[in-house]
Amino acid sequence: MSKKVLIISSSLRGGSNSECLARECEHGAKDAGHDVQFISLKGKELKFCIGCLSCQETGKCVLKDDAADIMAAVYNAEVIVFATPIYYYEMCGQLKTLLDRMNPLFPSDYKFRDIYMIATAEEDEPTTFDKAYNGLLGWVDCFEKASLKGIVTGGGIGGANAAPKHADVMRKAYELGNKL
Repeated sequence: MSKKVLIISSSLRGGSNSECLARECEHGAKDAGHDVQFISLKGKELKFCIGCLSCQETGKCVLKDDAADIMAAVYNAEVIVFATPIYYYEMCGQLKTLLDRMNPLFPSDYKFRDIYMIATAEEDEPTTFDKAYNGLLGWVDCFEKASLKGIVTGGGIGGANAAPKHADVMRKAYELGNKL
């Protein structure tokens, strides 16, 4: 059964390893017959949430930037895959900013149910990805109908364009997309 899949890449770096894995996930999802939309935050204007909570009354954010279009895609997706590089053992700031801006979705009848994470880091310790995963889990827990289904991690992947040299992680990213 075809699903509406949204993949969001949050890295701003050219040659991003997390985006490379996200693209591999996209290939897997398309090969499985899913309807896939890929959004890169590179070049997008995302302002910080100002905590006014007007969105809880109106369903819309008062800030005018690219977040509204991204939120519309998130709202309509059945499956969301967030891809992030790990900075200081956390998700990158661009992804956190986007998650904070998703507050207008909270009281809505959003469609997404299954959330996944793809993360890369130069470090390759057992706990490298824990804080980023838990940060996303905290966001997902605010949406009763959604759940964080899994994570594909690429530890020990440093430097731009290094992900393709890690066939095992590339395969896992493809399989994630293919089995959504």
